[in-house]
Amino acid sequence: MAKEQQHIPASKVARSAKFVGTGIKIGGNYIKHYSKKLFNPDLSKEELNEDNATDIYESLSQLKGSALKVAQMLSMDKNILPKAYVDKFSMSQYNAPPLSGPLIVQTFKKHFGKSPEQIYDKFNLKSSNAASIGQVHQAELKEEKLAVKIQYPGVGSSISSDLKMVKPFAFRLLGMSEAELAVYMKEVEERLLEETDYELELRSSMKISEACKDIPNLVFPKYYPELSGPRVITMSWLNGLHLKEFLATEPSQETRNQIGQALWDFYNFQQHELRAVHADPHPGNFLITPEGKLGIIDFGCIKSLPDSFYYPFFATTSSDLMDNKEKTIKAFRQLEMILPKDNEAQVEFYYQTYREMISLFAQPYAKGSFDFSKNGYFDQLYAFGEKLAKMPEFKQARGVKHFIYVNRTNFGLYSILHELGAQVRTDTYKPHLKTDY
Repeated sequence: MAKEQQHIPASKVARSAKFVGTGIKIGGNYIKHYSKKLFNPDLSKEELNEDNATDIYESLSQLKGSALKVAQMLSMDKNILPKAYVDKFSMSQYNAPPLSGPLIVQTFKKHFGKSPEQIYDKFNLKSSNAASIGQVHQAELKEEKLAVKIQYPGVGSSISSDLKMVKPFAFRLLGMSEAELAVYMKEVEERLLEETDYELELRSSMKISEACKDIPNLVFPKYYPELSGPRVITMSWLNGLHLKEFLATEPSQETRNQIGQALWDFYNFQQHELRAVHADPHPGNFLITPEGKLGIIDFGCIKSLPDSFYYPFFATTSSDLMDNKEKTIKAFRQLEMILPKDNEAQVEFYYQTYREMISLFAQPYAKGSFDFSKNGYFDQLYAFGEKLAKMPEFKQARGVKHFIYVNRTNFGLYSILHELGAQVRTDTYKPHLKTDY
């Protein structure tokens, strides 16, 4: 566990100063790199990336909230950043520096008027896991082992100002295009507004865990509304390992497949039967239990799929609609992938490019089963993403706003299944198709 943090910079001035200080460190790293390069022209950027990644992560992890969420999201997009950034930023998924005990007690007194020891029979002031929005502590009440999730102070009130500071910071240091950055910033802001609303998360957690309770090999905590509030959620404790810890035990292919199938079914049941989906599929939100089941421990962001998006999107991925050019273009127009202002040549270009992209994305659905361990498929996905990023036609974002969440959700799902090396049946929960949208 990382060293405990005694305070979070709360004021706009203090948080801004943290960004400026980090920028100065980055400048020093570049000076050091190019000084060495004078004597060794073949020097790679590996050490530079390591130094920058370390300095940026240390800064963002102390700020937490919006700033750290950017790092968490970027760590999932392995085709955008050098490996040093991905490795360092992935720590934000469940291993950020935790807050100290006094800050935790202060949060409880503010929201409950009591210390944690007055609420629970036992409460461990040392956190078990710490991420971008909050951290988790073990507790006991009436011999029931509990997990208590506590939101960091000031996270909700700093969203807007943090994002304004993160935008130029990320643009300069991470080399992303303005279009990519705009999409990230919009997504982060929308998600954080939801994720900092713990009362909304509690309701979503109870509703979706009840709806998904019969899916094989899934387990959910029990939630305690009477022990929860705007900044605290109390649930039963689930024993288990995070993905990297689980993979380090060298599980059998059968167990990998069982976990992968549970994950696939969880997401596709939500998309097709509930039309609302757990839209933050990073490894920190899941545990693998000793019995080989998948535990779902976080429902901070739920994305609803309106009919106007659901039917045309899944018609393109799950039917023979793509064999009919006219109907495909109609779907692309509905989804704002092709715009009214596009001329004939642009319509043809976007039709061909999006058709190729969706055909690649839909491969796991094509035959009823898919082996996610295959590197070749993911090499294709990443290569296509890199190709699009270099095309001037995609400098401005296209598509309805729902793509921001749905693409991240599905590619996040694919990424975890790839890391698991799982082979899964992909025909367990099928889209509901309609062509008269």
